[in-house]
Amino acid sequence: MSDQAAVPPVDSAPALSQWQRVVDAFIAPSKTFTDIRRSTSWWLPWLLAAIIGLGFTIAVQQQVGWNQVAANTLRQNPKAMEQMQKLPPDQLATAQSIQSKTIQISAFSIPLLLLLTALVGSAVLWGTVNFLFGGRAKFGQMYAVWFYATLPLTLVSLLSIITLYAGLDPGSFNLQNPVGTNIGYYLSSDAPHWLSTLLSSVDVLKIWAAVLLTIGCAKVGQIKKSSAAVAVFGWWILFILLSVGATAITGT
Repeated sequence: MSDQAAVPPVDSAPALSQWQRVVDAFIAPSKTFTDIRRSTSWWLPWLLAAIIGLGFTIAVQQQVGWNQVAANTLRQNPKAMEQMQKLPPDQLATAQSIQSKTIQISAFSIPLLLLLTALVGSAVLWGTVNFLFGGRAKFGQMYAVWFYATLPLTLVSLLSIITLYAGLDPGSFNLQNPVGTNIGYYLSSDAPHWLSTLLSSVDVLKIWAAVLLTIGCAKVGQIKKSSAAVAVFGWWILFILLSVGATAITGT
């Protein structure tokens, strides 16, 4: 990526529709993010992600079931399972029921969770780009950048839907890492949980989204792409390290 911060005037390119923006996010991302300087509308990528996410949720409910998802989650986390097994039978049944319901509610809350995640993520990047690197991005622009840049993550849900209806063994399903786009997916169940957390972060779709965020931050913030990359990948690496550290300490 070039380190040049030169950004063409907004009026130099024809206005794009949201559908054009969605397509260009995959094949010509600079066009999408340049157009966001003209209009900060973001409802279409959010709607697409919400629909696909709910489709994934329904596929999990039909093909796996929430009780099985909860059981898999425990089995894939030996320390948590050990703690659960120490409970008396009546408390164990209650705890399992609560866990199953919690997972189900969270899964059906995807539209809201997408909005909240975008709010936090774009606020962090907006502050970093503007106050650390001297950018000129507006918060609404960064909010729109987040939704378009994270469109590749919807492919996780699409691929998962395909594998679920293709006959994936319900007992092997992992809600947190449902499809093999990362190294952690291929680790054995005996691998340390912190290592699984670390390698699950090395995901081609997450890297793709991070690259798009870098381009978007550079365009709307009018900063060098190298500075935008430091902002995006710096926060991502910090998040990974905190997640791995918490997993290593707690063992869950």
